[in-house]
Amino acid sequence: MIHYQLRCDQDHGFDGWYKDSAAFEKLSRAGMIDCPICGSSKIGRALMAPAIAKGRSAEPAPAVQPPVPAEGVPQAAAGPMPAQVMALLQRMRAEVEKNCDYVGADFAEEARRMHRGESEHRGIYGEASDGDAEALREEGIAVARLPWVPRADG
Repeated sequence: MIHYQLRCDQDHGFDGWYKDSAAFEKLSRAGMIDCPICGSSKIGRALMAPAIAKGRSAEPAPAVQPPVPAEGVPQAAAGPMPAQVMALLQRMRAEVEKNCDYVGADFAEEARRMHRGESEHRGIYGEASDGDAEALREEGIAVARLPWVPRADG
Protein backbone atom coordinates (compact mmCIF):
# COMPACT_ATOMS: atom_id res chain seq x y z
CA MET A 1 0.00 0.00 0.00
CA ILE A 2 1.08 3.54 -0.69
CA HIS A 3 -0.06 6.68 1.12
CA TYR A 4 -0.45 9.96 -0.74
CA GLN A 5 -1.22 13.46 0.44
CA LEU A 6 -3.68 14.74 -2.16
CA ARG A 7 -4.94 18.18 -3.15
CA CYS A 8 -7.91 19.17 -5.32
CA ASP A 9 -8.10 22.08 -7.76
CA GLN A 10 -9.80 24.11 -4.99
CA ASP A 11 -6.68 23.63 -2.80
CA HIS A 12 -8.33 21.28 -0.27
CA GLY A 13 -5.85 18.79 1.18
CA PHE A 14 -6.66 15.19 2.16
CA ASP A 15 -4.97 11.80 2.11
CA GLY A 16 -5.55 8.47 0.42
CA TRP A 17 -4.18 4.92 0.40
CA TYR A 18 -3.68 2.99 -2.84
CA LYS A 19 -2.36 -0.41 -3.86
CA ASP A 20 0.47 1.26 -5.77
CA SER A 21 1.20 4.40 -7.78
CA ALA A 22 -0.27 2.83 -10.94
CA ALA A 23 -3.59 2.24 -9.11
CA PHE A 24 -3.66 5.89 -8.03
CA GLU A 25 -2.91 7.09 -11.57
CA LYS A 26 -5.61 4.86 -13.09
CA LEU A 27 -8.27 6.03 -10.61
CA SER A 28 -7.21 9.66 -10.98
CA ARG A 29 -7.37 9.57 -14.81
CA ALA A 30 -10.85 7.96 -14.61
CA GLY A 31 -12.07 10.77 -12.31
CA MET A 32 -12.81 8.27 -9.55
CA ILE A 33 -11.04 10.14 -6.77
CA ASP A 34 -13.09 12.96 -5.27
CA CYS A 35 -12.28 15.67 -2.77
CA PRO A 36 -14.17 14.94 0.46
CA ILE A 37 -14.67 18.67 1.03
CA CYS A 38 -15.94 19.98 -2.30
CA GLY A 39 -16.44 16.82 -4.40
CA SER A 40 -14.04 17.93 -7.15
CA SER A 41 -12.52 15.08 -9.15
CA LYS A 42 -9.56 17.19 -10.30
CA ILE A 43 -7.06 15.69 -7.87
CA GLY A 44 -3.27 15.69 -7.75
CA ARG A 45 -0.61 14.53 -5.37
CA ALA A 46 0.60 17.15 -2.91
CA LEU A 47 4.21 17.61 -1.93
CA MET A 48 5.09 15.12 0.82
CA ALA A 49 8.03 14.76 3.17
CA PRO A 50 9.88 11.50 2.55
CA ALA A 51 9.55 8.70 5.09
CA ILE A 52 13.00 8.11 6.52
CA ALA A 53 13.67 4.95 8.50
CA LYS A 54 15.16 5.62 11.92
CA GLY A 55 17.82 3.52 13.55
CA ARG A 56 16.98 1.42 16.60
CA SER A 57 16.64 3.48 19.73
CA ALA A 58 17.31 2.40 23.31
CA GLU A 59 14.10 4.15 24.36
CA PRO A 60 10.78 2.48 23.61
CA ALA A 61 8.54 4.34 21.21
CA PRO A 62 5.69 6.21 22.90
CA ALA A 63 2.28 4.59 22.77
CA VAL A 64 0.18 5.88 19.90
CA GLN A 65 -3.15 7.33 20.96
CA PRO A 66 -6.10 7.04 18.59
CA PRO A 67 -7.11 10.39 17.12
CA VAL A 68 -9.91 12.23 18.84
CA PRO A 69 -12.67 12.75 16.25
CA ALA A 70 -13.68 16.31 15.51
CA GLU A 71 -17.23 17.10 16.49
CA GLY A 72 -19.63 16.63 13.58
CA VAL A 73 -17.16 14.55 11.53
CA PRO A 74 -18.73 11.19 10.56
CA GLN A 75 -16.96 8.15 11.95
CA ALA A 76 -16.63 4.67 10.52
CA ALA A 77 -16.65 1.70 12.90
CA ALA A 78 -12.85 1.71 13.07
CA GLY A 79 -12.24 5.46 13.18
CA PRO A 80 -12.53 8.48 10.89
CA MET A 81 -14.34 7.82 7.64
CA PRO A 82 -11.92 7.50 4.70
CA ALA A 83 -11.98 10.50 2.36
CA GLN A 84 -13.03 8.44 -0.67
CA VAL A 85 -15.97 6.94 1.23
CA MET A 86 -17.05 10.37 2.46
CA ALA A 87 -16.89 11.78 -1.09
CA LEU A 88 -18.92 8.87 -2.45
CA LEU A 89 -21.59 9.28 0.25
CA GLN A 90 -21.73 13.02 -0.43
CA ARG A 91 -22.27 12.33 -4.15
CA MET A 92 -24.98 9.80 -3.28
CA ARG A 93 -26.71 12.34 -1.04
CA ALA A 94 -26.61 14.97 -3.80
CA GLU A 95 -28.17 12.51 -6.29
CA VAL A 96 -30.94 11.54 -3.84
CA GLU A 97 -31.71 15.20 -3.12
CA LYS A 98 -31.70 16.05 -6.84
CA ASN A 99 -33.84 13.12 -8.03
CA CYS A 100 -36.17 12.27 -5.14
CA ASP A 101 -38.91 14.04 -3.17
CA TYR A 102 -38.32 14.78 0.51
CA VAL A 103 -41.35 13.64 2.52
CA GLY A 104 -39.88 14.07 6.01
CA ALA A 105 -41.55 12.21 8.88
CA ASP A 106 -44.34 11.06 6.50
CA PHE A 107 -41.93 8.65 4.78
CA ALA A 108 -43.56 5.40 5.96
CA GLU A 109 -47.10 6.53 5.17
CA GLU A 110 -46.15 7.92 1.75
CA ALA A 111 -44.34 4.66 0.91
CA ARG A 112 -47.52 2.76 1.83
CA ARG A 113 -49.70 5.09 -0.32
CA MET A 114 -47.39 4.52 -3.30
CA HIS A 115 -47.39 0.75 -2.67
CA ARG A 116 -51.22 0.70 -2.64
CA GLY A 117 -51.39 2.83 -5.81
CA GLU A 118 -52.93 5.80 -3.97
CA SER A 119 -50.14 8.17 -4.99
CA GLU A 120 -47.69 8.48 -7.86
CA HIS A 121 -44.70 6.10 -7.83
CA ARG A 122 -41.51 8.15 -7.48
CA GLY A 123 -38.30 8.25 -5.52
CA ILE A 124 -38.79 9.56 -1.99
CA TYR A 125 -36.63 10.05 1.07
CA GLY A 126 -37.28 11.09 4.63
CA GLU A 127 -37.22 9.83 8.19
CA ALA A 128 -38.50 6.51 9.51
CA SER A 129 -37.93 4.75 12.81
CA ASP A 130 -36.36 1.29 12.88
CA GLY A 131 -39.82 -0.12 13.65
CA ASP A 132 -41.43 1.72 10.71
CA ALA A 133 -38.72 0.52 8.32
CA GLU A 134 -39.11 -3.08 9.50
CA ALA A 135 -42.93 -2.86 9.19
CA LEU A 136 -42.57 -1.58 5.61
CA ARG A 137 -40.29 -4.52 4.75
CA GLU A 138 -42.77 -6.96 6.28
CA GLU A 139 -45.48 -5.42 4.06
CA GLY A 140 -43.32 -6.10 1.00
CA ILE A 141 -42.23 -2.49 0.52
CA ALA A 142 -38.54 -2.16 -0.33
CA VAL A 143 -36.76 0.49 1.76
CA ALA A 144 -33.10 1.19 2.41
CA ARG A 145 -31.23 3.31 4.92
CA LEU A 146 -28.38 5.46 3.68
CA PRO A 147 -25.65 7.09 5.77
CA TRP A 148 -26.59 10.79 5.64
CA VAL A 149 -23.32 12.73 5.71
CA PRO A 150 -22.91 16.53 5.56
CA ARG A 151 -23.20 18.03 2.06
CA ALA A 152 -19.99 18.41 0.08
CA ASP A 153 -20.63 22.15 -0.27
CA GLY A 154 -20.70 22.57 3.49
